[in-house]
Amino acid sequence: MTESRRNRRKDKDGAASQEVRHFVNSLSDEHRMLVVLKVQLYDGVWEPMLDDLRNRLAGKPYIFKLVNRIKDDIERIEQMQEFEAEHDIDLADYVDKL
Repeated sequence: MTESRRNRRKDKDGAASQEVRHFVNSLSDEHRMLVVLKVQLYDGVWEPMLDDLRNRLAGKPYIFKLVNRIKDDIERIEQMQEFEAEHDIDLADYVDKL
């Protein structure tokens, strides 16, 4: 996490942190695994992971194989990506590594 993101997170820790904790606690194991994979395989960025999944669906070359449920994983990623953007956070900072 960058220093500026850390500072913003500290500033927002009041009301936003409760919402973030609630969101993180509501994540399924599948959601949590995607957050971990984002960090471990895609340098903490959602877009390359989404590109891989979409390429796999289209029969194009892809980097990483995520078992099945590709469409579900894409929806999960987009949901978490939107939440991260709205709250200016990285869920990997909140989700325990599996």
